[in-house]
Amino acid sequence: MERADIAIIGTGPAGVSAAITAKVRGKTVLLFGSRELSSKLTKAHKIQNYPGLPDIDGAQLAQAFKKHLDVLDIPITEKQVTAVYAMGGYFGIQTPDAMLEASSVILAGGVVMGKPFPKEDELLGRGVSYCATCDAHFYPGKTVAVLGCNAESCREANFLAETAGRLLYFPVVSHEVAVNDHVQVINERPIAILGQTHAEGVQTEQNTYAVDGVFVLRDAVAPDKLVPGLAVEGAHVRVDANMATNLSGCFACGDLAGKPYQYIKAAGQGNVAALSAVEWLAKQKK
Repeated sequence: MERADIAIIGTGPAGVSAAITAKVRGKTVLLFGSRELSSKLTKAHKIQNYPGLPDIDGAQLAQAFKKHLDVLDIPITEKQVTAVYAMGGYFGIQTPDAMLEASSVILAGGVVMGKPFPKEDELLGRGVSYCATCDAHFYPGKTVAVLGCNAESCREANFLAETAGRLLYFPVVSHEVAVNDHVQVINERPIAILGQTHAEGVQTEQNTYAVDGVFVLRDAVAPDKLVPGLAVEGAHVRVDANMATNLSGCFACGDLAGKPYQYIKAAGQGNVAALSAVEWLAKQKK
């Protein structure tokens, strides 16, 4: 795949708006997210402050977004983005099965709710991982824990079980657990990851489990873990009025960029982020 002009991560109002603006401005776009768009959007009962669309509900607005993407021939790539690396003249977009490239990046993935587990940050890359298909090869025949939050984490657990000697699955939040017979489901709430220099165990409210590695599989990765070196303020990415982050060529918009958490605000910031990315790309060519 050729290098895209702009990679956009997230298919909520901010990401969709950014993709539309970028495409209208003649840029090649890689749009990552769910083809069903944002679940937060589709579940909205009624939206009363979106100009021109009084009393529209979230599902209707999502359908309008999908139609707009289709009209402009903007496909959605459903590969999970597990890391974004600033490579100097471009960005490397890591997915479970490929490393894609883009000249600039717009982060529009929404706010990651919930705090990291104790020791999660300290042991990231040292036995703690966010991508099963990326790191499964490190654990042949070993005991691995998956702290899962959704159906996708179940699928990754099944994949891991093909390599690991023993696979323990801990449902972090309530969800349908569909794993194969090689996966042992532990219905205990995990409260901490154990280890000093490397992940060595999982602590639940009831017991301690010794493991060689821990995969924390959430709906989204915290922005400063997704993009090494990215400046954040709490759960939000630090941006200026042009939606630019501290990393040259990287922009952020929507809920990820701070309150208020409003669809119209997110769409507006997506537009600004795309225009800023287009301007930044033009400057790089001079």
